[in-house]
Amino acid sequence: MPEPASPEREFLVVCLCADWCGTCRDYRAPFEALGKELPDAEFLWVDIEDEGDWAGDFEVDDFPTLLIQRREWILFYGTMLPHVGHLQRTLEMFRSQSPEESRGYAFASPERRGWQEKFDFRAARKQQTGR
Repeated sequence: MPEPASPEREFLVVCLCADWCGTCRDYRAPFEALGKELPDAEFLWVDIEDEGDWAGDFEVDDFPTLLIQRREWILFYGTMLPHVGHLQRTLEMFRSQSPEESRGYAFASPERRGWQEKFDFRAARKQQTGR
């Protein structure tokens, strides 16, 4: 399980991939480079096979599957084209929201409401690591 950054950042961006996936391998460097540009976001790369004991709880239909979490609110969970510009624009939109707007967005549809417990990466990580 990836170690949490300290202190906890406002945003968490997780890429759920597999090392055998060429698309994932190509996407990793730009994903990590974007993470270095955004000090308010923690970027984690999670290989679902290496972390299968707990990552299996997350539904991954295709690669890359991304999760964007602001505080306790899941704002995005799903497959995204492996072009870092798509992720960057999505994050810009979420980062421009106030916390109240993000909370409203997280609960604005049945699908997003379902993400809140099912895909809470921070809670899963705390359960796994005790932090």
